[in-house]
Formats: sequence, C-alpha cells, structure tokens
Amino acid sequence: MSTVLITGSSTGIGRRTAETLAAAGHTVYATMRDPGNRDAGAVSDLNTRARSRGWKLRIVELDVTSQASADAAVRHVLDETDGLDAVVHNAGHLYIGYVEAFTDNDVSHLLDVNTIGAHRVNRAALPHMRSRRSGTLLYVGSTIQVTTPPFLGPYVASKAAFDALAVVTSYEVSQFGIETSIVMPGAITQGTNHFPGASHASDLRVAVQYAELDPLVERTHEAHEQLFAPGTTADPQSVADEIERILALPVGSKPFRSVVDAAEAGVDHVMAFSDLTREAFVRRLGFAETLKVKP
Repeated sequence: MSTVLITGSSTGIGRRTAETLAAAGHTVYATMRDPGNRDAGAVSDLNTRARSRGWKLRIVELDVTSQASADAAVRHVLDETDGLDAVVHNAGHLYIGYVEAFTDNDVSHLLDVNTIGAHRVNRAALPHMRSRRSGTLLYVGSTIQVTTPPFLGPYVASKAAFDALAVVTSYEVSQFGIETSIVMPGAITQGTNHFPGASHASDLRVAVQYAELDPLVERTHEAHEQLFAPGTTADPQSVADEIERILALPVGSKPFRSVVDAAEAGVDHVMAFSDLTREAFVRRLGFAETLKVKP
C-alpha cells in the first residue's frame, strides 16, 4: 500500500478521499490549514474514526499559500515513513459573484490557493519523488473549465490554470518515473462546504451596479443542483472512489485524465479530443517521450 498526502482534507472530496484511502489500507496524511482551531472538529472526528477502525491516518498542518508550510508537511511525512508515494492536490476555494466586482487582490488570492498552492506542494514533494524516480501526482480538477457557468469567473480561471500547470508539469516529471492523473469532478452540491462556504467579491461599489442580476446569482447553488436526473446525487464519495481506483492501478497504467460527472455535461468527450490534439502537437514538436512515464 502507498503513503499518500492529501491537501484540503477537512471537508468534502478531501475528507472522503482520506477516509476511503485509509479504509483501503493506505497510510494517509490528511492535511488541513488550521487543525488547531478552525478545523479542530474535523481533526477530532477523523482521529476518532481512525482509532476505532485501525486506520493509518495522520493529521498534518498544511497551508498551501505558504511554501514553508508545504515544505514542513512533506518533511513531516518523510520523517515518519519510508517515502511519499502519492500527492492528491485537492485544496481549493470557490468564489461566486460578478467578475468586475472582484478586485485584483481577490483574483490573485484565489489563484494563490487554487493554482499556485498545488505548485508549492509539488516543489516540496518532487525532490523526493525524483530521487526515487517514482510517485504519483493526482490533481482534483474540475469540469468547470469546459462548462464555464456564469457568476464563477475567478474560480473558472483558477481551475483552468490549475489544469494547465498540471499538464505541463507532467511532461517533465514523467521522465523521472512520476505519473500524473487529473480527476475532473462535475458540480458537487452535497456533502461539501463548497457552495455554502463560497466567498464573494470585495468591491461592493461595483457589485451593486449589477444588482438587477442578483436573483440569478442567488440561485447559483440551486441551478447546479437541478442539473441532475431524478434520483441522481452529486456526492464527493464518487470522486474519492475514483481516486482510490486510480492509485491502485499498476505503474504506467493510470489514466492521465478521468471525468466524474453526475451532470453528464459531455466534458469527457471534449477533454478526450483536447488531449489527443495536445499529444499530437507535442509529438510534432519532437517531444513524444514526455508523454510516457519513463521506467
């Protein structure tokens, strides 16, 4: 079994993934930004469940907006184990509102959390993985970069950038035996704090000028919930199950991309064509070897 570090493990997909992988026998380091205060309830619950079930699950502090925090978290894992086998990049935050009303600081902060945060964790983990010439980087992306719904502008931009950075990083790390998988969930409206905990634009002076659209913004959560067929739910467990499946696959056989979308928006077809086009272009450039994990 593997040793896995998961970012953003206090709620939603991260929490379910930590529990699912631990139940499957993996050694899991579930990281949270503030385990001593804001996330204390999640820490207590996870620790209780781990003890009662005999899971190898540890809680580690990790703030993805800090390189020092990422370095310390990875160092903690390496001090306690034989090595880090996989990183699940899950930490993220949602913004809802009018694009113009988000200040440059608003947008910069979201990119810092949702995109640069994964890069910081990679910079902490990759020296170890490269030295071992093995490992898996699994990114929890989003179908939203294709569906691009209204009123979620900065979030859409951050997840698109997150995906692009994952793709370009994959070319380089593949030559050191490191695999990449990008799991793209559709809208998750249950079992997570994603929509209820969303932030809003800081520039209220601009936001009020869009007031006639407020009724549309106010039903953003409801609009996503109505995407699903009767009896169908969009639950984080489906994503956690897919992450478990992928990490259990043999080296060299993990899918580069997987779409988990109860809304059935057709993103799997779009991304299949997109990846084929991208791979063909990389081959034309003469870099075909970067598309395969080097043994």
